[in-house]
Amino acid sequence: MAKVKLAKKSTRIDMTAMCDVAFLLLSFFIMTSTAKVPEPKPVDTPASTVKAKLPEKNLATITIGDSTIYFGVSERELRVAMLDKMAEKYSMTFTEDEKYKFSLIDGFGVDMAELKGLIKLKSAERNVEGLQKGIPYKDSTNNQLEDWVKAARESAFELSQAKGESPPNELKVAIKGDSKEKFPTVKIVLDLLQKQEVNKFYLVTGLRSEDF
Repeated sequence: MAKVKLAKKSTRIDMTAMCDVAFLLLSFFIMTSTAKVPEPKPVDTPASTVKAKLPEKNLATITIGDSTIYFGVSERELRVAMLDKMAEKYSMTFTEDEKYKFSLIDGFGVDMAELKGLIKLKSAERNVEGLQKGIPYKDSTNNQLEDWVKAARESAFELSQAKGESPPNELKVAIKGDSKEKFPTVKIVLDLLQKQEVNKFYLVTGLRSEDF
């Protein structure tokens, strides 16, 4: 009896649909991800098991490392309003272009006399190691950190009032200190905040396992 020959079927699998899905997923993750913003002073924060998340808005961050201090606020409009107050206090004038460029800077650490020069630099140039030597804070007659914090808090309050928020939102403060930073520098920052009646603030830490 003659054998029945079965028709051979192709084992090729069409991967077009899967490639399309993979490409769409890749595009989604790229467009929704947030790149890490370069910092003027990278610090190694202490480890903690606490998972509390920092506010994304209305936040000021004081970074402490190697006895130097850096400052930044979250919103662009708040940065401009804060800069206007500092310009008035220090009898300085900033152009609209300088204000716009400053609004793009997340954190900085220079003397007011060097701020215009910092604003002129490109983002990559601003964060060259050693360029920003920190905001003056040790001299009671030239405590610019205290002035920046005060200007930021006043600006946040006024912007909140202008938006009709009731009660007006107060600026929240986070301290991001290096794990090896000596306490005297941290104490100066705490004393400064207490002087301005800021008794609640966030401490930025790195996440570790509970069994670490």
